[in-house]
Amino acid sequence: MLRLSQQMTQKQTAQLLDVPTSTLSGRLHRAIERYRKGHEIKDLHYIGIDEVSYCKGHKYLTVVYDLERSVVVWIGTGKARKTINQFFGEMLEEWQLDEIKGACCDMSDTFIGAIEDYCPNAVLVLDRFHIMKSLNEAVDEVRKEQWRSADKEERKALKGMRWLLFKHGGNRSKRDTRLLNELQKANRRIYRAWVLKDEFNQFWEYTYEQSAQTFLKNWTRTTLLSRLEPLRKFVATLRRNQHRIITFIKCPLTNAVAEGLNRMIRQIRNRASGYRNVDCFKDIIYLTLGDLDLPGEIPNEQQLAWM
Repeated sequence: MLRLSQQMTQKQTAQLLDVPTSTLSGRLHRAIERYRKGHEIKDLHYIGIDEVSYCKGHKYLTVVYDLERSVVVWIGTGKARKTINQFFGEMLEEWQLDEIKGACCDMSDTFIGAIEDYCPNAVLVLDRFHIMKSLNEAVDEVRKEQWRSADKEERKALKGMRWLLFKHGGNRSKRDTRLLNELQKANRRIYRAWVLKDEFNQFWEYTYEQSAQTFLKNWTRTTLLSRLEPLRKFVATLRRNQHRIITFIKCPLTNAVAEGLNRMIRQIRNRASGYRNVDCFKDIIYLTLGDLDLPGEIPNEQQLAWM
């Protein structure tokens, strides 16, 4: 039952086992709760924290990941400080908090504050992909501003540029680069924003902290002089968190694992066309992506009895 429920919806599992869906659902969630009750989180050294939307209306889950084992270790309802405090304050002992060597999250003050308060030995690294997402959004805001003020002919030159502006240099074709370079004549402000974004990607390639700091100092000064307001706002955020970004040079930790697991969580949600009960949704995430092999906890003869 548990193995099947990891791969398909409860309705499909119930049909395959020839039992009512309500009966299977009740057994499933009771089993998950029983075997996770009292479960201790072990060998947690590098963590990622992120939020996942589970329902319309800005309803979120806070998810904590073990980045070494690529599993979900804890899920809380909401994304406020009191939610993440439950994980650090109730799920982990003081010695476990001391064993956390590295932590990665987005630029949320809630997650940053909790990590710095509870994990004295952890190196905090702000997630590379969230930083680049924030920079891309700033570049896109410049594009939108220019699109709104452009006339019919100017819009022809800008059409289809959005995704090209987001592309990493390593993924661009020669045609893509040619089209972007043509922006130098068509719209210098968008072109300047794109050049600055492309230059910032060099930061992630540095191996010496001092060189990376010098690069950020020069890049932020140039960006402020560009008079592109969305990028100036990004620089303000960057400077406020620079000491948490520069740590990437010595500890290249990212939430790439978390983002991959987030996609799987969304697939679980979409596969069932959503969940009315958030606790049921959390149970299925634990069953599918959790740090405890739930089917392996149940004796084979007991599983056969359920079937």
